[in-house]
Amino acid sequence: MREAEFVQRSRASELAGFVLLACGLAVWLSLVSYHGEDPSWNTAAGAQPRNLIGWPGSYVADLLLQAFGVWAFPLPMLLVMVAWNLVHSRGLAGLAPRVLGFVLMTASGCTALALGPEWRIFGLPSGGLAGYLLADSLRGALNTTGAAILTLIGVVCSLYLLSSFSLAVLLGNLARVRQKLRARRLSARASAKPVARAASPRTSAAPVVEQPRLLEPGIEAPAQVETVKEIPIRVTETPPAETPDAEPLAEEPVRERAPVIELPLPRQPQRPSYRLPSTDLLNEPAARNGYDQQELQQTAARIEAKFKEFGVLGSVVQINPGPVVTTFEFKPEAGIKYSRIITLNEDLCLGLHAESIMIERIPGRPTVGIEVPNAKRELIVLRQVIESEEFQRAASRLTLPLGKDIAGRIKVAPLEAMPHLLIAGSTGSGKSVLLNCLICSVLYKATPDQVRMILVDPKRLELGLYEGVPHLLTPVITDARKAANALRNAVLEMERRLRLLAAQGVRNIEQYNRRLEELQYRPPSLFEEEAEELEPLPYVLIVIDELADLMIVEGHNVEQSVTRLAQMARAVGMHLVLATQRPSVDVITGLIKANFPARISFRVATRVDSRTILDVMGAEHLLGKGDMLFLPPGSSRLVRVHGPLVTEAEINRVVEFWKAQAAPDYDQSFLLAPLDEEEEGAEGEEIEELEDPLYREAVRVVCELGKASTSTLQRRLRLGYGRAARLLDRMQREGIIGPPDGSKPRPVLRRPEWLDRPES
Repeated sequence: MREAEFVQRSRASELAGFVLLACGLAVWLSLVSYHGEDPSWNTAAGAQPRNLIGWPGSYVADLLLQAFGVWAFPLPMLLVMVAWNLVHSRGLAGLAPRVLGFVLMTASGCTALALGPEWRIFGLPSGGLAGYLLADSLRGALNTTGAAILTLIGVVCSLYLLSSFSLAVLLGNLARVRQKLRARRLSARASAKPVARAASPRTSAAPVVEQPRLLEPGIEAPAQVETVKEIPIRVTETPPAETPDAEPLAEEPVRERAPVIELPLPRQPQRPSYRLPSTDLLNEPAARNGYDQQELQQTAARIEAKFKEFGVLGSVVQINPGPVVTTFEFKPEAGIKYSRIITLNEDLCLGLHAESIMIERIPGRPTVGIEVPNAKRELIVLRQVIESEEFQRAASRLTLPLGKDIAGRIKVAPLEAMPHLLIAGSTGSGKSVLLNCLICSVLYKATPDQVRMILVDPKRLELGLYEGVPHLLTPVITDARKAANALRNAVLEMERRLRLLAAQGVRNIEQYNRRLEELQYRPPSLFEEEAEELEPLPYVLIVIDELADLMIVEGHNVEQSVTRLAQMARAVGMHLVLATQRPSVDVITGLIKANFPARISFRVATRVDSRTILDVMGAEHLLGKGDMLFLPPGSSRLVRVHGPLVTEAEINRVVEFWKAQAAPDYDQSFLLAPLDEEEEGAEGEEIEELEDPLYREAVRVVCELGKASTSTLQRRLRLGYGRAARLLDRMQREGIIGPPDGSKPRPVLRRPEWLDRPES
């Protein structure tokens, strides 16, 4: 019934708007076609009027021109402005400041024309009768100078009321431009001055002079080893990266950018400026290990000899030393099957006294890579990856610092391209360290305005270090049921973002934020319809350290929420990182696995676990301590990577750096269970009133603003989307606001009587 009344009222409002629009057009035509000899209040003529509107037009034009002079011509715009609001069912409440500004502008303009030199239009005074009356009154009270000053003040005030101009916003933009110019000077000065550490090369990987280790007597005679041909050794040099200074401002990345044209007067308030942390907070990398060329040649001879024992003939054609393993490229002779070589994995480990060996075909080459662990592995730290050119050039705010590959090259991967990540590994394999590296890389790459995080740590051991970081959307979640609620509310937030993207006609979060930037600097039109205030959307990173605990307590809800987010959340900038030490089929279900094309496996206990996470065997042969197999999205080829190390002390330093800049802005509603549709039935009003004490305050905010939207309630009352949407639904059921209309705010239909009564 209320919706029918609202529709009827909207039709009446639209009809009144069309009538006023026609009247405004008629008045304007009568003014532009005014002729002094037409019949009017001061002229009696029996001839046919030449005014386009006829007799009524000539009389109306004469009246307005005599009263307001030149300022009669803008007067029809007032009718058009009122008609525009009525046609769009906006009401007249929000139009009062502009109407007042229009009236003040008319009075000030008429007075200014009357105070100036006298001139006439159509034989009538330029300021009209109103202008001369006001000018004479002001001259008598303030003299001509005082009257001119007061008139100028009136013009300025009218322009302020008619426009969206804000002096605070202007000063904020000037301050931001000044800060950006200062930041560019600092970055230019820093780039011109070489860093001292970059100037001194790191310890080179020169061959270490040692006594060659003797071969075990059970493999080959020493004389046979000495006659082995010299095998080329290829070393991948990683150029030392310059240590970046502390970044001056978050808006200025390290790399140089093309000059940006600054446009004045943004519509949205200035956001706080953050400083990104310096890499000085992280530990220095240790000196790189060298390699013994003679020892590598002897190991190659052992490999050839061991294969020969089992009838596999071939030779090692190249040696590629790496930070953790050394790859020996073995070229089998014609007729030797690759499957036959793979079966000798364990025998090769026994012959080389190695902990674990992996055998993999090298793409694009007729060789087989045999990855043998180094006697002394290189320690890879997070600072090496953060300072690398690959990480600094990455445009993604969610760049995953994987570490170094088997050749020693830095490996990073943007999480947006994955767009979700599944990680598995046994205890002590490096799984939690990689999660810490990912979170720290976000803290080095993005501000709280750009990325928000939800951290779930059922083990209560790893992610509690980040409590209080301003990037967090909620406190670190340790309860499984609260984690399930957070995932369900994340689904609601995803649906809200999808509606926002659809309303703006864009396909992803980058296009949406660019669209808002364009709208932000676009000068507002005088009669532009007010739409819902929109804000840029930050990325949301959801990290779950142990998925198995959640699946035990809330298996169905967690699987359903994770599946929906994995299928649809990529476009709206929401990304999942799930980790588990139990890669079994009851934890990593087929539905979850199908929606996570990018996966990482650390060392696992069995081949079955490796097949569960990667679809192939091999993860059971990894070395542990950060040694991983990475399955990139859209590829079936595994990449072996050695992850970086970040210590607890380093994490604490980075966290304290961010805590000193800002306090966390938690949204506690993410931890509440969203109401199901069944709970919003007949008893919905009583249940919501008991469960939500902010309903009265929400109604008060909506009635004061004259419009209702979820973003307004979220901003004013610091609510989550699900809770704000439930409050609006209840207001609609009670007839306080109208139904939704796309991205426009809902209209306020009535003010409830109980709102004016004091709370009991």
